Amino acid sequence: MTDASNNTTSNPNTDQNASSDAQQDASMKSKRKKGLTIVAIVVAIALMIYLIWTFIFSNSVSTDNAYVNVESADISSMVNGQVAEVLVKDTQQVKQGDVLVRIDPRDAKIALAQAEAELAKAKRQFTQTSANSSALTSQIAISEDDIKSAQAQVAQAEVNYEQAQLEFSRRSQLSATGAISKEEFTKAQSAMNAAKAALNVSKATLAQAESKRKAAQSNLAANEALIKGANQASTPDVLVAQAKLDQAKLDLERTEIKAPLDGVVARRNVQVGQRIAQGTSMMKVVPLVNMYVDANFKESQLKDVRVGQKATLTSDLYGDDVEYTGTVVGFSGGTGSAFALIPAQNATGNWIKVVQRLPVRIQLDPEPLKKHPLRVGLSMEATIDLRSDTQTK
Repeated sequence: MTDASNNTTSNPNTDQNASSDAQQDASMKSKRKKGLTIVAIVVAIALMIYLIWTFIFSNSVSTDNAYVNVESADISSMVNGQVAEVLVKDTQQVKQGDVLVRIDPRDAKIALAQAEAELAKAKRQFTQTSANSSALTSQIAISEDDIKSAQAQVAQAEVNYEQAQLEFSRRSQLSATGAISKEEFTKAQSAMNAAKAALNVSKATLAQAESKRKAAQSNLAANEALIKGANQASTPDVLVAQAKLDQAKLDLERTEIKAPLDGVVARRNVQVGQRIAQGTSMMKVVPLVNMYVDANFKESQLKDVRVGQKATLTSDLYGDDVEYTGTVVGFSGGTGSAFALIPAQNATGNWIKVVQRLPVRIQLDPEPLKKHPLRVGLSMEATIDLRSDTQTK
């Protein structure tokens, strides 16, 4: 009886132990299942991240070290003078051809009038030179007549001198015999001397006429050299005067300084009444189109970057909602530190390697700029698609 009662009392404990073990096993299985599920989720997330990186992020490079830039126009004076009007102010938008500054034009107008007078004078001198040729030709013809007349006078004087010599010789013989008086001998001698002097005078007159002819011929040759093969419009003096006139007209036009392109006025530093010299910078006109971005990528990012690749950009001004597109057009010739005012000196004992950045120029597409204009110096975030160049090919 005692054994039976003992057996009867031990069965409930055994059942409780078996039930507890079963619960523990179920709990362990549940925990193991949750652990495996978590591990599977982590593996799936890691695989997804790897796939996203492999197919999306590994095919692009990005940087937020990028800034808007543009080729701005430096407005400077091409003439000296006093500023009469300043028609624009900073931040004002202007169109190509708008007058920005007027310089007092009175000095330029005086120079223009002087150049016009010099041109008229040069043309008259050409006309006068042409007329001188005709006058010199006539003078040569007159000199020819004078030479012929002088030659005739020389011939006549030679005949007279020969006759006077014969008469003097005859009188000399008669004077020796006493057939004539000394007075007649003296007259014959004087007549011979007078005939000789007349011959010398006629020869001098002939030489003078020949000299005049040579002088007229030289003047004619020099005159013809000035106008030979030229007309009034092509003679050198007229061309020089015409060039001075063109320069004077250009200087007068330059007293009105106009905008070379569409843009916004910046850094205006000119005032009315200011005396400015040629080359003085007065302001800048910054265009709102043809802008580009200088994106400073790390050197470790540039292995696969090529000219022609496409880029997407966002601006801090408009946020991520506005996206710009562009194209890589070139790389800088050196890093920013290489072109610094004081370049880094790495050959030192305490050298620490610093990752360098190289400016990459990205030309912005014009359509997004028309809708959302940018300004020089604004911060941008640039992403270059490394696959775009191969897709384009």
